[in-house]
Amino acid sequence: MITVAQARPNERAEFIKRTYTHLAGAVGAFIVVEFLFFQLGIAQMLATFFMGSRFGWLALLGGFALLGYMASNMAAKANDVNTQYMGLGLYVIGEAILFAPLLVMAVLYSDPSVLPTAAVITLFLFGGLTAVAFTSGKDFSFLGGVLKIAGMIALGLIVCSLLFGFSLGLIFSFFMVAFAGAAILYKTSNVMYRYSTNQHVAASLELFAAVMLLFWYVLRIVMSSRR
Repeated sequence: MITVAQARPNERAEFIKRTYTHLAGAVGAFIVVEFLFFQLGIAQMLATFFMGSRFGWLALLGGFALLGYMASNMAAKANDVNTQYMGLGLYVIGEAILFAPLLVMAVLYSDPSVLPTAAVITLFLFGGLTAVAFTSGKDFSFLGGVLKIAGMIALGLIVCSLLFGFSLGLIFSFFMVAFAGAAILYKTSNVMYRYSTNQHVAASLELFAAVMLLFWYVLRIVMSSRR
């Protein structure tokens, strides 16, 4: 397999353009789905259901993890481009469902500036980290092992907090912002060194997952600071 880094400059430029165009499209689709959720009352229903029970959150996280695994496999391994798009679409919908309860709290029960502030911070952080990944010329694949260990620890803490009813607090949110930042560096590096030039859909899904993780914890931090 010829990776993007080994491809001709024009092919590399075209791949990057398509990848980030699809990333922007995924973010736009997420916004549209959330808008529809709010207009139809689905977001409020999801918030009532999942915020009313910690076991509801566990079921949501478990289902979302399964959906994410299936969607990423569909996008990365399928030869049919329509199947790849289906994987990306499923992941966008899964993110919209997961985010709905948090966005209900941000929109209906927090300062009106919380949501745009978190979005701007996320955009600047993602832009800065992307610039570092592309301009440094480094392969950040060494972060893969660190991310796996840190991810397992974070997931274990989240599950324990839901099972035993304790709060992880603001420090954990800052840790997860750092984790998401490292994931963006790692996955942006993968775009160049691990993907071929026909895998732009899979690459956009990986970046979208990292961006949404960053946004989730930035939003939680901003919400906590405005209380």
